[in-house]
Amino acid sequence: MATQTMLKFVSTPREMPEKRSAAERSDDFHEIYREFAAAKAAEQSSRCSQCGVPYCQSHCPLHNNIPDWLRLTAEGRLREAYQVSQATNTFPEICGRICPQDRLCEGNCVIEQSGHGTVTIGAIEKYITDTAWDEGWITAALPAQERGESVGIIGAGPGGLAAADMLRRQGFQVTIYDRYDRAGGLLTYGIPGFKLEKDVVMRRNRLLAESGVEFVLNCNVGEDISFDAIRGKHDAVLIATGVYKTRDLDIDNAEAAGVVRAIDYLTASNKVDFGDDVPDFADGELNAKGKRVVVIGGGDTAMDCVRTAIRQGAQSVKCLYRRDRANMPGSQREVQNAEEEGVEFVWLSAPGAFTGHVTGVAASAQERDVDGPPQIASVRIQKMRLGQPDVSGRQSPELIDGADYDEPAELVIKALGFEPEDLPRLWGVEGLEVTRWGTIKADFQTHRTSLPGVYAVGDIVRGASLVVWAIRDGREAAEAITDFLSGAARVAAE
Repeated sequence: MATQTMLKFVSTPREMPEKRSAAERSDDFHEIYREFAAAKAAEQSSRCSQCGVPYCQSHCPLHNNIPDWLRLTAEGRLREAYQVSQATNTFPEICGRICPQDRLCEGNCVIEQSGHGTVTIGAIEKYITDTAWDEGWITAALPAQERGESVGIIGAGPGGLAAADMLRRQGFQVTIYDRYDRAGGLLTYGIPGFKLEKDVVMRRNRLLAESGVEFVLNCNVGEDISFDAIRGKHDAVLIATGVYKTRDLDIDNAEAAGVVRAIDYLTASNKVDFGDDVPDFADGELNAKGKRVVVIGGGDTAMDCVRTAIRQGAQSVKCLYRRDRANMPGSQREVQNAEEEGVEFVWLSAPGAFTGHVTGVAASAQERDVDGPPQIASVRIQKMRLGQPDVSGRQSPELIDGADYDEPAELVIKALGFEPEDLPRLWGVEGLEVTRWGTIKADFQTHRTSLPGVYAVGDIVRGASLVVWAIRDGREAAEAITDFLSGAARVAAE
C-alpha cells in the first residue's frame, strides 16, 4: 500500500527553519533564518491536512494555491511546486520572507485551529522559489508577440513591478519612472536586509529589465518630467507611488535635532548596506551607534527601526507604544525577534514632549548655534491605560495624570505610519480625484481613476498596507489595462 504523503500533522510537529542566535545576527544585516534543507521542507509540507476549504488560500490576498504547492513539495516535485506558486504571485520569494503569515495564511490554517501548530507556509514558499533561482528555472518572460501600445508606470515598488511583469508578458511596451536610484521602492530602501536581503530584490529588477521593461530612475514626476508628458507619451498610465509622507507629532520641540523620520533612517541604513556614500549617516545624524535610542510606534516599520538600531551598535533601544502588546499592529513574530536582540518595549506609553539642550551648553554664547533647534536630550513619556473601545473596536488609550517621566535619548525615530502626498497639487493635475484621506480614488476591481486611461494601485489607493496587497493590485490593474488597450485597439481597427 502506498505511503500516505500528507496529513502528517499529528505525528510531525511544526518546525521553522533554524534561526541564527541573537548574538550572531545582531552584528550584521543578513537574514536571520537559515534555509530549509530539501528533506525538512518536504517533511513540513507533509503536515498539510489538504482540507476541503483551504482557509490559508482564502485569507491570502493573492489567493495562492497553497495546498497544491505544499503537496508537490512533499512529493519532491519542486519545479511543479514553483510553477503553481508563481502562477498567482509575481514575487513568491519576497512574500515568503516579509508577509505577516501569522496574520494571513498561517494564522488561518485549519490544523492551527485544532491545536497542532500551523504549517510553516512562508518558509516553504521561500524555499521553493530560492530553489527555482538556484536551479535556473526562473528566466526573463519574453512575450510571444510584441504590441505597439505602451504603458507608463509611476513608482517602482511592488505594485508597479508586479503590473510591469504582467504587462510585458502580454507584449506591451512598459516604462517605469521612479524617484530613487534603484527600483524596488520600500522593498529596496524601506525594509532592512535582515528581513529581505537586497540581492533578492535586485535580481527581480534585473529580470524585468531583461524582459524589456525600461527603468527611468532618479526621476521626480512634477519636477524632472510632468505627469501630462507621461500621459502624452503612453497609451495608459499606472500610478503606484506608495505613501511616503510621515505622520507627525504635535508636541513641544517636535523638530529637535536628533528626532528623525523612520523612512529617512531606514533608507540611509539600506544605502550604507549597498555601499553608498551617505553624508547624514557618516556625520552621525542617521546612525544609532553609541546612542540611547527611542522609537515611537508599534507597527512593522517600528520593528524595522529598533532592530536596525541594535545592529548599528546603539547603547540602548526602547520602543514606545501607546497600547499593550496584544493590541499592537506589528507582527508578533517581529516583536519576539526584537526582544531576543535586546530591544525593550515600553507598553502603554506615548511621547508628551521632547526636551533638549542647545548643543555645547558649556561653550560661550558666541559659539552656540542659538538659531538652530535644540539637540534632543530626553523624551517626556506619558503613561496610558486602555479605556472604552473606539469605532474600530480597539480600546482607546487614555492618559494617566501625574505618571509622566523623562527618558534620556540622543536619537528618537518617528515610526508613526505614512500618509499620501498631495499628488494632484505636486503634479499639477486637474481632474484626478482623491478621497478625504488624500488617497487616489480608484475602482477596487479595475483600479481605474477619474482620468481616462489612468489607473492607480497599492498604498496610494489603500493607504499604508502590505506588500502582498500591492502585488495583487498591480496584477489586477495589468489585466484591466490589457482589456482597455485591447478594446482601444479593436475600436481603432474598426
